[in-house]
Amino acid sequence: MCLTTDVPSNHALVRRGLRLEYLTLAWNFVGVAVLAYGAWRARSVALAGFGFDTIVEIGASAVVIWELTDLHQRRRRRALRWIGASFIVLIIYVVSLSTLALAMGVRPDHSPLGIWWTAATALAMFALAAGKARTGRSLNNAVLVTEGRVTFVDALLAVAVLVGLALNAALGWWWADPLAALVIVYYAQREAREAFAHDRSTLTEGQE
Repeated sequence: MCLTTDVPSNHALVRRGLRLEYLTLAWNFVGVAVLAYGAWRARSVALAGFGFDTIVEIGASAVVIWELTDLHQRRRRRALRWIGASFIVLIIYVVSLSTLALAMGVRPDHSPLGIWWTAATALAMFALAAGKARTGRSLNNAVLVTEGRVTFVDALLAVAVLVGLALNAALGWWWADPLAALVIVYYAQREAREAFAHDRSTLTEGQE
């Protein structure tokens, strides 16, 4: 009697994880260009911050692809440190840019392109984050799970930026734009700590 199972093999899960990362990369490469143009046209701090977050996401996806091609513990620890460091850089950038914009009273213009792109990105990133979380847990791969949180944070920031852009467009609340960018700081610092915690736990397991 032949028994079958619906549980995918590790090889199939790795392929799925790589597909999710390649999709994320493709979306975000387009996003960098769209957001850079939108931020320049509208003088939007939120779009500029979101563009930087997109660059961080590109780097994190590249790290995961690098790690998944050779599932070695040393490579996994290095990847976790890089992801954690990328969150710290993002925090510094967003806080600095938003504080400067609020202090100077920079009033962004309306950005229909930004509204459309952030709405689409939120939907795409929530879907990709869910797929990475499931695949990473099935593989027991902390790097993919952690990078899935990066994608989830990217989706949350897209929603925050969308709200800021919409409030500016509908009610003229210019300060909603830089404040929207600050939403990412809370999530980013939490996920940075999580990435470094996974790094330490991986080191401990390797020494046992």
